[in-house]
Amino acid sequence: MLSAGEVAGLIVAMAWAILVCFLAVVLVRLARLLTETTKMVSELSERVVPLLEDVTATVGEANRQLVAVEAIAMDVKQVSGHVAKVSGVTQTLVTGPLIKLAALSHGIRQALRVRGRSNLRMLERRRR
Repeated sequence: MLSAGEVAGLIVAMAWAILVCFLAVVLVRLARLLTETTKMVSELSERVVPLLEDVTATVGEANRQLVAVEAIAMDVKQVSGHVAKVSGVTQTLVTGPLIKLAALSHGIRQALRVRGRSNLRMLERRRR
């Protein structure tokens, strides 16, 4: 028969064997997980590189379009400035003569009223 120390040693040895088996299973699963993760990362990097190239091309095209839009905006700004100047010159050229014409027509009306009143007075004097 086995002594108490031998039984304890046998129990400890069996516990270590069971522990080693569990650890071996865990390590195998961990190895599989790492292998799958490595595959996924590899596939992801294969897919990401073309996407990044497309994004780079898209950003480059967007920058090119922004430069074109900026040039158009500057041209529109210049044209609007020129239109404002032409509008001011046109206003000056048109309103000056219109004011003079309005003053002239007002003066003619006043003169005709005065003349009409004096003609009426002359007619009234002749009738008397």
